[in-house]
Amino acid sequence: MRTLQLKIALILIGSIVAVVFVATAATALVLNRGEAARMVGPMSRHIAVAREFFDATGNGTRPPPPREPRTEIVAAPPTEGLLPELTAALETALVAEGVDGASQVSQAAGDDQPVAAVQIADGRWMLFDFPQPPTLPPQLLLALGSWLTLVVVGVVGVALVMARRVTRPFLILDEAIASVGPDGVLPHTPEVGSGEARQTAASLNRLSDRVKAAMESRMRLVAAAGHDLRTPMTRMRLRAEFLNEDDRAAWLTDLDELEAIADSAIRIVREEGAGDDAVAVQLDALVRECIEELQEAGLKVESGALAATQVVAGPLALKRALRNLLTNAATHGGGGRVTLSTEGNRAKLVIEDDGPGIPEPLLEQVFEPFFRANPGRTQTVKGAGLGLAIAKEIIERFGGSISIGNRAAGGLEQTVTLRLAGAQLPK
Repeated sequence: MRTLQLKIALILIGSIVAVVFVATAATALVLNRGEAARMVGPMSRHIAVAREFFDATGNGTRPPPPREPRTEIVAAPPTEGLLPELTAALETALVAEGVDGASQVSQAAGDDQPVAAVQIADGRWMLFDFPQPPTLPPQLLLALGSWLTLVVVGVVGVALVMARRVTRPFLILDEAIASVGPDGVLPHTPEVGSGEARQTAASLNRLSDRVKAAMESRMRLVAAAGHDLRTPMTRMRLRAEFLNEDDRAAWLTDLDELEAIADSAIRIVREEGAGDDAVAVQLDALVRECIEELQEAGLKVESGALAATQVVAGPLALKRALRNLLTNAATHGGGGRVTLSTEGNRAKLVIEDDGPGIPEPLLEQVFEPFFRANPGRTQTVKGAGLGLAIAKEIIERFGGSISIGNRAAGGLEQTVTLRLAGAQLPK
C-alpha cells in the first residue's frame, strides 16, 4: 500500500514539476528568440544618427559623441565572420528608421565583440561596435531560483498530502485483510479520518458483523443438528435390539458411524469457536506422548529425530490435532514416521506413511469436511472424514500451517509448521 501511495505522489510531483520547468524553458526561449530585435533596435537608431551626421558634414572629422564606444569610416566592410541573423534584423530595423543602403553584422575570429557596418552616401562604410546581449543580473537569478524552489517544495507537500488522502481507503482495506483471524472474521476498524476513510471503515465493519453473524449461525446450526441426532439414534439403537443377530450387527455398525459423524461435527464447531489459549508447549514431548498413546492402541507409528522444540499453541487442542494426523497416517497409510526439526523461527513436523497416497486432483480437497479419497473404504476404516479438517482448524488458529503431498517413493507426507516460542510475529 505504501508503494501505491509513493507512486501517486511521484506522479503528481513529476507532472507538476515538469509543467513548471517546461513553462520556464518556454519563457526563456521566447525571450531569447527576441534577442536580435532587442539588440538591433538601439543599434539602428545609433547608426541612423551617425550616418546623418556624416552625410551632413561630408567629411566625418567631427569626433563621435563620448557615449558611443566606436564609430569609424573605412573603405570596405569586414569580409569574414558574417552573422546572417543579426544582419537581416539590422537591415529591417534600419529600413524602419528611414536609412537605406547596404549593412551587415560580422565578427572576425579572435574578436570578442561583433561589428556593425553600414554604407554611407560616398560609398564608404561606417563601423560600429555591436552591443553584446545583456546578461541577467544576479538578483534576478537568485529570485528565479527561489521561485522554483518554493514551487517544488509546495508541489511536493501538496502531492504527499493528496496521495495519502487518496490511498487511505486502500490502506484501510489492506490492514483489514491482513488482520483477518483464522475464523475468517474481520476485526473492528476505527471510523476516523477523512470522509472516504470513514465510509470505507463503516463498510468493513458492516461486512465484519455480517460474516460474524453467519459464522455463529452456522456453528449453532451444526452443533444443534449433531446434538439433535443423538435422540433418534438412541431410539434406533434400542429398536435394533429386537432384530435378529445379523441385522442387529449391521444396524449397530451404521449407528456407530452416524454417532461418530455427529460427534466430529460438534467437535469441529467447538474448535472453530474456541478461545485463544496459546502458551509455550514442548512440542517434542507432546509428539512422543501422542506416539505412545497410539502404539498402546495398536496403531503403527514410529518416532524419528525429534529436536527439542517449544512452540506457541494450546496444549490440548494441539495434541488433538497431532493425534488426528498420526491416526490418519497409521490407519490409511499403513503406519507413520514422525520427524521434528526447526527452520528459522518455525518448527517443522513431518509425518510420512507408505500408503497408496491421494490422486493429485484431489489433494486440494483433503482438508474439506467429510472428504474421503476412496469412499469405498468407509466400510473398513472407521471415521467421519473430519480429522484433517479439525487438525487444520487447530493448527491455523495458532498461526501455523499444514500441507499434504504425495511422496516420490509412495505414500503421503504431512507437513506442519508452527511458530517457535519467543519468535516475533511477522509485521
